[in-house]
Amino acid sequence: MLLSKGLFSLLAFGLGVATAAQDLEGIYALVRRRVPNHAHAFSFSLAEGEPDVFTISDAKAGIHVECTTVSACARGIYTYLTEHGGVDIWWTGSRLHGLPARLPKVGKPVKGQAIVSYRYHFNTVTFDYTSAFWDFEQWELELDWLALRGVNLPLAWVGYEYILIEAFRDVGLSDADISDFLSGPAFQAWNRFGNIQGSWGGALPSEWVADQFSLQKRLIARMVELGMTPVLPSFTGFVPRALATHYPNASIVTGSQWSGFPDALTKDSFLEPSDPLFATIQKAFITKQRAAYGPVSHVYTLDQYNENDPFSGDPAYLRNVTAGTFASLRAADPDAVWLMQGWLFFSSASFWTDERIEAYLGGVPGNDSMIVLDLYSEAQPQWNRTASYYGKQWVWCELHGYGGNMGLEGNLGELTHGPLTALSSPGSSMKGIGLTMEGQEGNEIVYDILLDQAWSSTPLDIGTYVTGWVSRRYPVKHLPKAALDAWNVLSTTVYNNHDSGTQATIKGIYELAPALTGLTNRTGHHPTGVPYDTDTSVLPALKLLLKAKTQQSALATIPEFAYDVVDVARQLLSNRFITLYTTLVNTYQSPNSTAQAVRTAGKPLVALLADLDALLYTNEHFLLSRWIADARKWAHGNSAKAREYSAYLEYNARNQVTLWGPDGEINDYASKAWAGLVGTYYKARWAAFVDYLVETKRAGQAYNATTVKQTMLDIGEKWDNGTWGAGEGEHWGVRGNTWEVVGKVLRTWA
Repeated sequence: MLLSKGLFSLLAFGLGVATAAQDLEGIYALVRRRVPNHAHAFSFSLAEGEPDVFTISDAKAGIHVECTTVSACARGIYTYLTEHGGVDIWWTGSRLHGLPARLPKVGKPVKGQAIVSYRYHFNTVTFDYTSAFWDFEQWELELDWLALRGVNLPLAWVGYEYILIEAFRDVGLSDADISDFLSGPAFQAWNRFGNIQGSWGGALPSEWVADQFSLQKRLIARMVELGMTPVLPSFTGFVPRALATHYPNASIVTGSQWSGFPDALTKDSFLEPSDPLFATIQKAFITKQRAAYGPVSHVYTLDQYNENDPFSGDPAYLRNVTAGTFASLRAADPDAVWLMQGWLFFSSASFWTDERIEAYLGGVPGNDSMIVLDLYSEAQPQWNRTASYYGKQWVWCELHGYGGNMGLEGNLGELTHGPLTALSSPGSSMKGIGLTMEGQEGNEIVYDILLDQAWSSTPLDIGTYVTGWVSRRYPVKHLPKAALDAWNVLSTTVYNNHDSGTQATIKGIYELAPALTGLTNRTGHHPTGVPYDTDTSVLPALKLLLKAKTQQSALATIPEFAYDVVDVARQLLSNRFITLYTTLVNTYQSPNSTAQAVRTAGKPLVALLADLDALLYTNEHFLLSRWIADARKWAHGNSAKAREYSAYLEYNARNQVTLWGPDGEINDYASKAWAGLVGTYYKARWAAFVDYLVETKRAGQAYNATTVKQTMLDIGEKWDNGTWGAGEGEHWGVRGNTWEVVGKVLRTWA
């Protein structure tokens, strides 16, 4: 499906797209950054024509890319670099500088075109689960990765609190009033969503707010340079409780409790959009934002009911909410387009009946004035039950990765067929394809293939795609067939998951608080059930990767190859843990077992976690210490105040990946397979659990789930208040040799 030039012009105007961005200097700068030795050999030009089209051709000086948009130019150079140059850029780093000394010729000009207007990226919560503590260098890699893959509509939440505080001050709120409302650096997404308010572990420091605002200025400028239209924040309606004191006649309602948090930290106050004060704050916010970043976008993210039910379910009320909200946006920006995540229609499906959805969306006049992200299209699409969101523009999105969980899983067939089916369905108002994973942690192939599908009007052939992807990922001469065979095994098993109950990253049960029941075979969007046979998928894939290294020693020097070997070995251990756990439980529950038998059954679990920790320590991308270091670096310096700030940041970082709340309200939701976290936290919990089972078996006492839960909470609270590097087994940086440790893993656990 090709977009008409007229439709594209309308969409470009609605986005506020930097047709200003008809300046290609940002693309030239990208080339200088990523392929410096060949920067002189690439040229670009903009041309009139259909939207998002590029043409790559040979030129006297090297390679020329002609494009109708800046984003298409970025995609065009990416197509050359990957399909002709055999190099790529990954989350683990850019390898584009590995282009051959003599640039390959194109021959017949290569043309490409996006099949949708919007190529979207980010979930609101990704800004906490993955990028909470990123600096500009880390963001730079991310933005180049996005631009080259053709993304033109990225979410841009960084620095939001700075402008929000200024807008709140304008209506008379004190800094103390505002501080009581804002949440910590690792939890800001849920404050922005209106799920939580306030902070545990200390108030949000002003230094953090100022630094993030400064960072956002650089990020917005870079997005625009790269031909992207940033989706900017707006005022959602969630306000400090003190606003009701300042404006006793304002229409302010109390939101619902979220995820078991105490009332002091949830039930956010919501200023009704029908109240004139809503429009006042909205205008102040957008005006200040435009002054800070310039007129770079007309698209605003705004979510009011993410896991937070409306005050009333009356359709007229819901229609008035959106009508008032949209009117406030248009009063501040006459070209405003409202973008919202459609998660609520799935997560709160019992509330959001078809009638209520139609009323809520219907409050926004015109179909081009709103974009709905169909957040979980690959597994729980809502577009088909809502008549394509009743005509509103919407984006087919892949969610897949919840909480930054890291288990291997995917459904490549759905990702190559699902968007095309939706796009061609009768009456479809689909206008985009995007990624909305909660955390950007592994399984890169399932995200790459969807962004690539956005540039193909026919389903990508999975076998051909995987071969090309692996060849670029492991760019060595004479890549052994064993490496391709390994990924053929993975792509036809692990990444060919059609089990409706496990359509998301698989969570290792060792990451969960130990218990006798409820850990295995979970389904839903935090599944623990393994929908494939480990011995005919993960295990042979790992052996094939190691065989490839034996055949071509240069593979050991490829960062992505080492990453993948560690990742596949990690999955092997994660799956083996399930068997060990089952044996432990069965042994404990047997009326004929002894305390010693329970001890014997428990030892392998702890031993496996020690081996897993050692494995993860061999690769920089699997380190808890990296997450903590990224957090602490924002404290700047070593003064007493800086050390206090650093400890606050570390607590935020630790708490998110463990208890997720002051008392484990969302315990282990954002668990990670990271060295250090496995060795000092998960292993400690499981060792304590085994000890408890042994002691109760010896004493003839009944298992007490409440006691176990409290023990795990005590371990979590103590761990969260620690300082990394002060305890046994707490190391900074990489330790050990990947190949030696993986060899031991296979000898012990295969």
